This record gives sequence, C-alpha cells and structure tokens, in this order.
Amino acid sequence: MTLAPPQPEEPAPLARGPNRLLLLGLGYLCLALAFIGVLLPVMPTTIFLIVAAWAFGRANPALRARLRAHPRFGPSLRHWQDHGSIGPRAKRAALLGMALGWLTVTVIFRDLLASGIAGACMAAVAVYILTRPSHSAAGGS
Repeated sequence: MTLAPPQPEEPAPLARGPNRLLLLGLGYLCLALAFIGVLLPVMPTTIFLIVAAWAFGRANPALRARLRAHPRFGPSLRHWQDHGSIGPRAKRAALLGMALGWLTVTVIFRDLLASGIAGACMAAVAVYILTRPSHSAAGGS
C-alpha cells in the first residue's frame, strides 16, 4: 500500500448545521494547537494547520483562504495541499524533532519495548516524510 500525496481537489460541499459547527470547532482547536506549536518546540505546528485548513475548507472557505494566504505558514500549507511536497528545512526539522523525541523516550523510560515501539513508529513516519517531494523555499516544486 502506498500513501499518495494529496492532489488538488475540487472544493468539497460545504457542511451545514451541526456538522458545520463541529468542523469550525475542530478548525479553531487545531489553529490554537498550531499556535502553541509555534511557541513550544516540542509541539508540531504544520499538521495542525493542515487539519485546520481542511476543516475550514468544509465549513468556511474564507477562513481556509486566510490560512493559505498567511505570509509565514501559507506557502508550506499551499505546497502540501497543492503538490504534496515538503520543504527540505521542514523535513530536517521533523526528523530532528523525532530523533530528539525518541532519545527522550529512551532516556526517561529506560524500557526496551517502549523505545522500540516509539522508534519503529518514528522510523515509519520518517520514511513517509523522506519520500515526499521537496520544494524550494523560493516556492518552486
């Protein structure tokens, strides 16, 4: 089974009623978690922005457009959503973060099973990240 990067898609139908409220709530929750990730190096940012953009795209496309237009986070978000690509700097940061996370688990728990499970999960994610196309910081694919 291969995990294909996301492809540009037609806009999904807008959610209505309670589903719209749930999606808005999820979008704002993920946006808050992304903000925390900006402040704390141990918390991811990008994945929460991706989920927030998805939720806003279904509930309020104007909010999704604002995320995609953000001067700092918009380019990476657009590259992922439009091309499935991850910049080299983001790849290095993700791999370094996972390595430090695995080291922390290994040192704190001192348990071979916990270290092995954490390492295997992080290695699988690392393979996924490394197999995504790269894009330049200047915006090329």
